Amino acid sequence: PLRFTPRLSPRGIDDSSPIIKVDHSACILCDRCIRGCSEVKQNFVIGRTGKGGGTGIAFDTDLPMGHSTCVGCGECMVSCPTGALTNKKVLEVRLPQGELLSPDELLKLPIFAGVSGTFLALNKGSVIRRRFRPGEIICREGEQGSTAFYVLSGQVEVSISTPMAHVKSGPPTGRAGVANFFRRLSQLVGSDEDQRDDGPQRFIPIDGPIDLDYGNPVARIGPGELFGEMTCMSFYPRSATVRALEETEVLEMLRNVLHVLQKNKRFKAELERGYRERALATHLRSVPMFAGVTDDFIGHLCDRVELIQYEPGQVICRQGEAADSFFLVRIGFVKVTQTFPGSEMVLRYLARGNYFGEIGLLGGGVRTATCSALDHVEVVQIRGDDFHAMLERFPEIRANLEAEAATRLAHDQERHQRVSTVPIADFLTQGLMEAQNLLLIDLERCTRCDLCVRACAAAHDGVTRLVRDGLRFDKYLVATSCRSCRDPLCMIGCPVGSIRRRDSLEIIIEDWCIGCGLCAESCPYGNINLHSFTVAVADELHPGQKKAVVREKATTCDLSRELKEPACVYACPHAAAIRVEPLTFFADKLALAK
Repeated sequence: PLRFTPRLSPRGIDDSSPIIKVDHSACILCDRCIRGCSEVKQNFVIGRTGKGGGTGIAFDTDLPMGHSTCVGCGECMVSCPTGALTNKKVLEVRLPQGELLSPDELLKLPIFAGVSGTFLALNKGSVIRRRFRPGEIICREGEQGSTAFYVLSGQVEVSISTPMAHVKSGPPTGRAGVANFFRRLSQLVGSDEDQRDDGPQRFIPIDGPIDLDYGNPVARIGPGELFGEMTCMSFYPRSATVRALEETEVLEMLRNVLHVLQKNKRFKAELERGYRERALATHLRSVPMFAGVTDDFIGHLCDRVELIQYEPGQVICRQGEAADSFFLVRIGFVKVTQTFPGSEMVLRYLARGNYFGEIGLLGGGVRTATCSALDHVEVVQIRGDDFHAMLERFPEIRANLEAEAATRLAHDQERHQRVSTVPIADFLTQGLMEAQNLLLIDLERCTRCDLCVRACAAAHDGVTRLVRDGLRFDKYLVATSCRSCRDPLCMIGCPVGSIRRRDSLEIIIEDWCIGCGLCAESCPYGNINLHSFTVAVADELHPGQKKAVVREKATTCDLSRELKEPACVYACPHAAAIRVEPLTFFADKLALAK
């Protein structure tokens, strides 16, 4: 039997926190939780909200508990006499390797100062201590995982071992049966140079406190550093290989423990201090717009920026609001959407190292799009005053930003105007509305000679990016080949940010792809595949020798960028294969039909 009769509460149960369950119907408004949070722990998270019968407890500005600044100390649960605040049921989980630490041993470590001992006792086995000898692998790039690591002592090396090379695209060297044709095809080649790099960004984003230099993708991490956050919080594949350089001791933890530590003020402050000292300047430098900023101004920004965390789905800035800050993505993925009368359109996804908010600051001070956290996101916030001070001091940056902002706005507006031209059910059902560059095969002209597939394979080192199969619309076969989607789901979650979109629409996969396969799983149309190839790597069992291993990289249609037009289109002898912008193409067809 309950000690107190539950009262009617429209707020019901708040289950958003991974640690504490809130039952508002069991709350008797005794305020003990408020006093425990504010007077005992000095966290000032819990308060009252509402009037009369609608009065209740609230967290921060009436947020769900899991989205508030609650640090999970547990003082409110200890104070509550009715069970309105209780520990959530914890399934017994134990990491398979390492030394299990008791709650008392964990509380002696500085990073657990202020964490509830009850929480640690309930989650016994969710954090362990592991020791590694020099050369031992802690985690390997591309592997699935669910834990994060905190370095207690020693040094570790972070690197990407996958060879820095694309699955080559270029002219064929002549193959039996169609050699003469492909010699003609090779005459279309404009340049052998790979031009995937759109700008000065030469850093590889990884799941750690640092970015790797493209020319030498190796870095070191020492005591007090945390790595593997994205893998732990969002279950993304490991972004890099980490090995011990010396006798190293780390804590390995599951998501529930990491979540509490991220809310812990002391731990968060220590991580921020280390990030500002060792990585923030490099992170800022990796953004093309900061390339011309002097070192002293970068140092000035490092002292003034703020690191802010957002939960999945939480809005960072909303379209139409006043623009007061510029943001740089440090962890996670941000979705950018724009609302038009009667519709909402996804403009792009932003990964670590990307930035947003500059358009609103440059033009009228109003946000032109809504940016929200797609997963667990942390951003570097630069206040509007500092942003404008930078533009005044470095006018060339203002000119570049204004030009890019104008291009983005014009492109987004043009895209929206075209979206409303083809309101047909089949078009929407087959996902053609989302496509920006579609490979169609006119079935009335096609003779099934297969030259399009063979041309694609010959132009891409024997690996075709085209499958002559797919859905049908009107008299056209929608071939299985990259569509350059408006909402590119394949870009979400890449642990090293190697898949991205160029201004010319095509999706490209950078040469630091680690072959995890997440993009291939995310593509709803099956247009990305993993290609296996053999490389020589150092043999750990036989120092000084190498061994052959099979590695994989993702491949997708790049519109034959090294050629002047797609190889499949050029090869078709009957002009049956065409690349079109579907909204315009099918709108014209419908207009003719009328």
